[in-house]
Amino acid sequence: MFYVIAYISCIVIVNQAFGIVPLLSLPNGELWSPVALLVGFVFILRDYAQRAVGHWVVAAMLIGGIISWFMATPQIALASITAFLIGEFMDWSVYSFTKRPFSQRVLLSSIVSTPIDSFVFLYMVGIFSIPSLFMMTISKLLGACIVYFIARKKEQNLAFSAQ
Repeated sequence: MFYVIAYISCIVIVNQAFGIVPLLSLPNGELWSPVALLVGFVFILRDYAQRAVGHWVVAAMLIGGIISWFMATPQIALASITAFLIGEFMDWSVYSFTKRPFSQRVLLSSIVSTPIDSFVFLYMVGIFSIPSLFMMTISKLLGACIVYFIARKKEQNLAFSAQ
């Protein structure tokens, strides 16, 4: 249950942060939100929550979206919920139907879902550009890569100790 609560809490915190933390100007004049660095962990927490409660994680996804709707600015809330539902269901699908070790499912589901989530969100808040999409996607994938390496190491240690 810890991961479910952490997941829902992270959704709310990230949506609040998008409304509070100012955008940064990149050297090319594009805008980037440093909050994007946190978003990658939302996808990963969903993977952990799903590992804990199975497909009941869909209820947590919906609860997180509903809470966010009431806590963020209307534009951020609509963009976030739309991007969130599309991205999270893509993440859930890849994670659910890819029968690979946990570490690989975390990485693969993030590779598929984060660019989609980023595109939808940036487009809906009116700051879409290719550099912003790239920066936001890479920012999100950083978290997935960190968890991938940690989880892979644990899997290797378990496999080694089982021998």
